[in-house]
Amino acid sequence: MEVFNRPADRPGYRPRRTCLSVPGSNPKMIEKAKGLAADEVFLDLEDAVAPDAKAAARTRVAAALSGPGWSGQLRGVRVNDWTTPWTHADVIEVVAGAGAHLDVIVLPKVTDATHVHALDLLLTQLERAHGLPVGRIGIDAQIEDARGLTNVGAIAAAPRVQALVLGPADLMANLNMRTLVVGEQPEGYDIGDAYHHTLMTILVAARAHGVAAVDGPYLKVRDVDAFRRVAARAAALGYDGKWVLHPDQIEVGNEIFSPRQAEYDHAELILEAYDWHTSVAGGSRGAAMLGEEMIDEASRKMALVVAAKGRAAGMTRTGVPFVPPVG
Repeated sequence: MEVFNRPADRPGYRPRRTCLSVPGSNPKMIEKAKGLAADEVFLDLEDAVAPDAKAAARTRVAAALSGPGWSGQLRGVRVNDWTTPWTHADVIEVVAGAGAHLDVIVLPKVTDATHVHALDLLLTQLERAHGLPVGRIGIDAQIEDARGLTNVGAIAAAPRVQALVLGPADLMANLNMRTLVVGEQPEGYDIGDAYHHTLMTILVAARAHGVAAVDGPYLKVRDVDAFRRVAARAAALGYDGKWVLHPDQIEVGNEIFSPRQAEYDHAELILEAYDWHTSVAGGSRGAAMLGEEMIDEASRKMALVVAAKGRAAGMTRTGVPFVPPVG
């Protein structure tokens, strides 16, 4: 049995470089989102919708997800968390109205794997009731407090989980951080990155269970340069993408979480060269030279990461292909 530790290696993988959050109570913003270049668009029924507006937003979201005008994005909905009175109705109405068009449910404030198991059971019943393929609707589990971070390995291993998502604002509040600026370092923390442990804990759990790791939003939506700086940190660690809150963040996010053209070209070159050198025609060698660079099995694995992300992002190779040496 083949094990996929990187989501980009999975058959049918679709990238999550940018995951756009859209208030489920705002028809104008929902309509605009349909034509944007975000990899994933999820309509929010949780924090972006006031309690008195949740019932109406639920109906609007179901209609919007099943309606025309979408341009190929992953379609999702963020429901309310299990401690609220709205979760059950959110899932039932949205799946009943738009289940055939729904790719993922974002589940907030996941503190342990039982939250995911409960949603999985409800989804299975609804899929069977509405004649939908059982298991097709995925779950993005949002980690937003110390308990969720402590239990993140079990959460990543739970049914249907396709991504782990950092919920920075609630986590910062839960940890009692002395800041009101989401995504920036707390005042007084002048050495290192206050979020490094959190980011790496989520990333390691995601990679251990072959799911995506998605960084949370940057709330100063007009400051694109700051967004670029913060997103680049997560991309450097190996995150698959980041939540975005404004159209101006989408182009930058897609760029940052895609390989650079030269990196993608070189990754494809390494894969071609290594494939030839390990073949009978190439001498069945496990290590070989590619120009001034030695390549081996570890090189192949690293190149696979970059190549898979580039292919998923629709990149086209521009570099010179590998040419086997003569003689």
